[in-house]
Amino acid sequence: MDARVLRLEPELTIYSAAQLRQTLIDALVARDPLTLDLSDVCEVDSAGVQLLLAAMRHAGAQGMPLHLAGHSAAVQEAFALLGLDAQLAPRFINAN
Repeated sequence: MDARVLRLEPELTIYSAAQLRQTLIDALVARDPLTLDLSDVCEVDSAGVQLLLAAMRHAGAQGMPLHLAGHSAAVQEAFALLGLDAQLAPRFINAN
């Protein structure tokens, strides 16, 4: 089964987290492999990172693959600043 790709909006912050949370829940309910495309994300804060981590935890608990694609500078910077870059690196795949 091919993975579904969900392209995230440019803002991954506390201001968009509530809406994105519901979108991620809806996407994870299908229990299909999912890739989150972060290539358009130009602003990310700790709320956005927390949301991504929660989605990964939820997917992992269901035994469902969840990958990240797109290595925008904002995403790389946020992960590095929080010391998560090495931990999350295995989740990244090449974006198509």
